[in-house]
Amino acid sequence: AAEQGAADAGQADPISESKRYLDSIVGDVVPKQRRDTYLDRGPEVLDFIKANTPLRFTWVPDYADYHPEAPGGRVKGRSCEPIPMDASFLGDELDRLHPQYTKAPANMIVTQAMFRKISLGLRTLGGPITMAKVLINRIIAGLRGRRMYAMGNAIAIGLRKGLIDAEVPLHYDTELVDLVVEDGRVVGVRVRQGGDSGTEHVVRARRGVILGSGGFERNLELREQYQPKPTSVDWTTGSQFNTGAGLVAGMAAGAQTDLLDDSWWGPTIPLPSGPWFCLAERNLPGSIIVNQAGERYMNEALPYVEAVHEMYAGEATGVGHVPSWMIIDQRYRNRYLFAGLFPRQPFPGRWYKMGTVKKAATVAELAAEIEVPAEALTATLERFNGFARSGDDADFRRGESAYDKYYSDPTVKPNPSLQVIDEAPFYAVKIVPGDLGTKGGLVTDERARVLRPDGSAIAGLYAAGNVSSAVMGRTYAGPGATIGPALAFGYLAAEDIASTPAGVPAGDSPVHREQETA
Repeated sequence: AAEQGAADAGQADPISESKRYLDSIVGDVVPKQRRDTYLDRGPEVLDFIKANTPLRFTWVPDYADYHPEAPGGRVKGRSCEPIPMDASFLGDELDRLHPQYTKAPANMIVTQAMFRKISLGLRTLGGPITMAKVLINRIIAGLRGRRMYAMGNAIAIGLRKGLIDAEVPLHYDTELVDLVVEDGRVVGVRVRQGGDSGTEHVVRARRGVILGSGGFERNLELREQYQPKPTSVDWTTGSQFNTGAGLVAGMAAGAQTDLLDDSWWGPTIPLPSGPWFCLAERNLPGSIIVNQAGERYMNEALPYVEAVHEMYAGEATGVGHVPSWMIIDQRYRNRYLFAGLFPRQPFPGRWYKMGTVKKAATVAELAAEIEVPAEALTATLERFNGFARSGDDADFRRGESAYDKYYSDPTVKPNPSLQVIDEAPFYAVKIVPGDLGTKGGLVTDERARVLRPDGSAIAGLYAAGNVSSAVMGRTYAGPGATIGPALAFGYLAAEDIASTPAGVPAGDSPVHREQETA
């Protein structure tokens, strides 16, 4: 999809380069055949979506790959996002739409391309111009009775419309209890409707079962069993329904698992209203992140998965890194949006009451507030301020990668990612290892078939999305690297099942055996 979107925008990007990129950043963590199938079949998936739903995508210009300097990496990026969509056609069905985990200021409809400009406030002309366009679009939509949505919500709305048009039934308030297995083949699912006290019944499958039930980020027991510590279900932005039911059922059926200790991590601010997944906030100049010793330990603008990997690696040394603290000053607050707040807008009192934000007139006083050594925090800031003046982060190279620069401030010189932190008052904002969802799950092959530890496929069982082990391995290739594979492998699973004659175990038809031995 991203490649097609870039091509539509006149940015040629051969699939061979995308393969080279995933080869370099994912490596042997995921079999090459699975990675290549995702890339080879991706454009076909996009064509299918365009033909069967109202969804339309557009390339996000200049949103760099998360590792753009790696072999095959692309500075201009490969990410696409949905064109904002009027969802009025869904009627009452729209009330079932899960809300976004974070809302744009004043509930405005903001695309990824818009957000980048708006996050800079009034620092560039793009900020106020984009904000004006957003406000005008909102007014026009209201006058015309349109209910506009963007980003992830637009994807969900478009796909839901496709299901309605194809007369595919959805069963609401229906929980997976277990898989039904007969003679080593999955032949259906046992479900419960109406909550814990509801009625259980079996739904039999003529050809196969596809698990698309999400990860286990909301299951504290599984998190504590598999994930690094400390962990919490309160730090994730994943759906509250992602409790690992599909994972547990697949494991009970004999499935192999992988990457259960990993997630789609991201430095996160724990707010009273829920976790705020940090993107621009830590990339913008005039901020650093320190551990409980008052020291920097990473390039704060790292891709978010890698940033939390660094946080947990630091925690393992015995020096407290969870929570960490983002240090900013009044200059930063005057300039930029922050966690949904406009520039100059004071932090809400409940953020202070919760302990998420601390404020002090001096660096030493701020250090006391967050219980880190004052001498260490002062020295850290002095060293960082020297880097900001010279434009060279000698410790962590912040601002060198094209990804670092995406959310930077082009008006700041000599390095748009670095700005001195010296204008009182000073603020510390709590940072925890949050996530968008878990990354590990059932191991699948290039046809999305669920595999046993010996490499054989469990007949009739498929998985896609976060219930399966990520095709991206332990890294994050770029924006959309969760949704794209979920769509692609869901499509491939359905294709595999559809090509299987009824009564023959899915994935075990003569056609498939011939393909495998060819």
